[in-house]
Amino acid sequence: MPEILLQARNLSITFGGLKAVQDVTLDVPRGSLTALVGPNGAGKTTLFGLLSGFLKPGAGSVHFAGSEITGRPPHESARLGLTRTFQIVQPFGAQTVRQNIAVGAHLRLGGRREALEAAEAVAARVNLQSQLDRPAADLTVAGRKRLELARALATQPRLLLLDEVLAGLNPSEIDEMIPVVRQLADDGVTVLMIEHVMRAVMSLAEHVWVLAQGRLIASGSPGEVTRDPAVVEAYLGQGAAARLAAQGARA
Repeated sequence: MPEILLQARNLSITFGGLKAVQDVTLDVPRGSLTALVGPNGAGKTTLFGLLSGFLKPGAGSVHFAGSEITGRPPHESARLGLTRTFQIVQPFGAQTVRQNIAVGAHLRLGGRREALEAAEAVAARVNLQSQLDRPAADLTVAGRKRLELARALATQPRLLLLDEVLAGLNPSEIDEMIPVVRQLADDGVTVLMIEHVMRAVMSLAEHVWVLAQGRLIASGSPGEVTRDPAVVEAYLGQGAAARLAAQGARA
């Protein structure tokens, strides 16, 4: 059995009566590349907030690398090796790409020169080396997504939570980013990704959890979850699974 790096048990949080995440339990094995999917508003980013310490759960627990981190500040989780990216990218626009990445490197490296040198190596991993001296504000959407990934990588994570790193990219940009994410896993970084681009999920993920209305409704391989009637209903509405089955029977 693979070692479990991240363990969430019965996580729940409520905002003003809205049950945003309800009784979520999952295990992320060390060295895996897994995905969390679900319709808009399902609670996926909220769950990432609970896992990474940006939100405190109303119930449940989170363990990382054998230590309980439930409700601990994000910087403490980052020092242990759990880092996340954000769906809405907000770089330091007036600073260069190199300086932005160095901010992440400072988690492990105290000296400015060391951090800037580390930034150059990280930039190469996400194909930003030619942009190192450009102001971050001048980057395209795709460039900013790569920069967000690079800043997280600079912290030297053991587990990386990727929140829609492909959102806003065109098909060719997605095709260019998929191998970058795959290489992270090949390099030994455990990856749990939130993603709406299902062809990327099908290509990358070994295991998928499906969240709907704050609850996990399915898990398994990408092929298994996309055939699950509960998943079809969550994405396409009540009765959709039966309609698709009837269409298939008539075909």
